[in-house]
Amino acid sequence: MKKPLIMSFLLFLAACTASPPRDSDNICATFLENEDWYADAKQVYEKWGVPIPVQMAIMHQESHFVADAQPPRTWLLGIIPWFRPTSAYGYAQALDGTWDDYLDQAGSWGADRDEFADAADFIGWYSSISNAKLGISKGDAKNLYLAYHEGHRGYQRKSYLRKAWLNQMANKVAYRARLFQSQLSACKMN
Repeated sequence: MKKPLIMSFLLFLAACTASPPRDSDNICATFLENEDWYADAKQVYEKWGVPIPVQMAIMHQESHFVADAQPPRTWLLGIIPWFRPTSAYGYAQALDGTWDDYLDQAGSWGADRDEFADAADFIGWYSSISNAKLGISKGDAKNLYLAYHEGHRGYQRKSYLRKAWLNQMANKVAYRARLFQSQLSACKMN
């Protein structure tokens, strides 16, 4: 392959990769920049009953809206890139096994973790199960996030009580959900 052809191909790939919003702390700006996202999040709300600000706050915490986000690799001997600590991937940082459950149970066979609509639907699906299994309100961003992070069994065992850093993170998610709700009310998305 010639150099110009390779460069054209690489530029094409870069253009296909979704970049995160410029102002991910402002949900109105995020939705204006990514025109389909509001409609996708609204569809998740209508399907699963999880409010848009809660979905978006969880996604913000998990990936900051980076489509192909992954946990950093560990390093062998401090110099050799090694394995990643988990299989978390995409906007929702869904683990392989949980994503497979979603594909089977939600009937979303062609869904991809690096597609916003699919990741938002995954968050809605998982939060809906948290509501049914654990009795967590679909508007309770803090506890939905704790169940999302720890898994349903971990949440039932209250494993989060031994993790001060996780409780701080869950409080940030709850704060961001309230902030996003306030911002959405001000910008009046349709």
